[in-house]
Amino acid sequence: MRGGGLLVAGTTSDAGKSVVTAGICRWLVRKGLKVAPFKGQNMSLNSFVTREGAEIGRAQAMQAQAARVEPTALMNPVLLKPGGDRSSQVVLMGKPVGEMSARGFFGGSGGSSPGTTLHGGRQKELFEPVMACLEELRSTYDAVICEGAGSPAEINLRRTDIVNMGVARAAKLPVVVVGDIDRGGVFAQFFGTTALLSPEDQSLVAGYLVNKFRGDVSLLEPGLDMLHGLTGRRTFGVLPYAHGLGIDEEDGLRVSLRGTVRESVVAPPVGADVLRVAVCAVPLMSNFTDVDALAAEPGVVVRFVDRPEELADADLVVVPGTRGTVKALAWLRERGLADALARRAAEGRPVLGVCGGFQALGERIEDEVESRAGVVDGLGLLPVRVRFAVGKTLARPVGEALGERVEGYEIHHGVADVRGGEPFLDGCRVGSVWGTHWHGSLESDGFRRAFLREVAAAAGRRFVPAPDTSFGALREEQLDRLGDLIEEHADTDALLRLIEEGAPAGLPFVPPGAP
Repeated sequence: MRGGGLLVAGTTSDAGKSVVTAGICRWLVRKGLKVAPFKGQNMSLNSFVTREGAEIGRAQAMQAQAARVEPTALMNPVLLKPGGDRSSQVVLMGKPVGEMSARGFFGGSGGSSPGTTLHGGRQKELFEPVMACLEELRSTYDAVICEGAGSPAEINLRRTDIVNMGVARAAKLPVVVVGDIDRGGVFAQFFGTTALLSPEDQSLVAGYLVNKFRGDVSLLEPGLDMLHGLTGRRTFGVLPYAHGLGIDEEDGLRVSLRGTVRESVVAPPVGADVLRVAVCAVPLMSNFTDVDALAAEPGVVVRFVDRPEELADADLVVVPGTRGTVKALAWLRERGLADALARRAAEGRPVLGVCGGFQALGERIEDEVESRAGVVDGLGLLPVRVRFAVGKTLARPVGEALGERVEGYEIHHGVADVRGGEPFLDGCRVGSVWGTHWHGSLESDGFRRAFLREVAAAAGRRFVPAPDTSFGALREEQLDRLGDLIEEHADTDALLRLIEEGAPAGLPFVPPGAP
């Protein structure tokens, strides 16, 4: 087989498209097939840098890992990084090409930032390169598993669609629609999604996949039979609710600001104490997955916070990356978190700033690119001055810190002028305050353990990092669990036929307003 494919669509955002796509990739690669993921257009603040220096959605990097292939820009040719409710940075083939309003991107009159090459209705212009990337992948791999975005029934966007049914129709891909039954209303979602599509688009919808079901599947079967009678389409499986997957999410904006804990393998602490990590939930938070490796450590408790009193019992405070460093600074000050961070630093209590968080901890920011706010005072906790450049740094650095080898990735416009302190990766350390642009550094096991020992010593905790915790191995276990969900709870024979042969012909049309 060469060039087979499938589009995994969803009834809503966060229905489970990303994890189902990853699960199908892992199931297929375990069968001996050469598989690649694909998402024509992604909107996410969580991104990753490929080895060739291209920025793509972190979910597609995770899916590539599930497929056991190296991620490339072909797998996510268009990435939108929100800078607010109405505008996003447009990343094309891994490189930023400018800022654009949502209205301008989807075909309205909204313009782009001065000096960029974007035009109104840019989404139409991107259809050809998106399809070229998909075809290149299909010519190279046995199967390409595509992920849709939001819902294919967003009929207001169908004319310019480059990620859902527009791609499916152009590439003649069969479509499986995923629905999250844990939210309720999944039968109405399946029926309504199909009914709102045009007959041409409907002809590609092969059926449905129920996600996050709790209970006895036999109780669901009458509803599935009725759904088949109404739509003429079968259900390819019912996936159970799975706890503790901890797989990369697309959008940091959806993280709860109160009491959120990244799910991880439950294990008792090695030492007598636990370490409590508080992550400041700054606006436009990006790459919050940096703390996943901390949450995976036995005895480390991670939560996201937005009030100064929530820092009081934290042994480590993380100021994470953000697409709006100046906006995040203002938010930290408004919330009283800036003063709380200053008190921590004065008391010698650990603080870690990553990327935008590192920039915020510095003395001064000069930004005529992201916020265009000009010169803004930082928190003054690190001897660093930052100037925002038009070009974006995209890199996969390797280095050493705390006597351990470290790998990471960089995604930032800010150029740091480090004027003192002790060197720490590309940034610096002053007392118990650390700062770096490097995302993903804590996934390096030896470095993470050394860093946590430093934090525990500064916090006065009898915490001992687990000597055998491998974040990479835990991630592989999680991806295998996704493959198991597909293999054990989906009709894999039928899915494989879909991927090889395409959508079955003659599926009936479901008219809007049908009972």
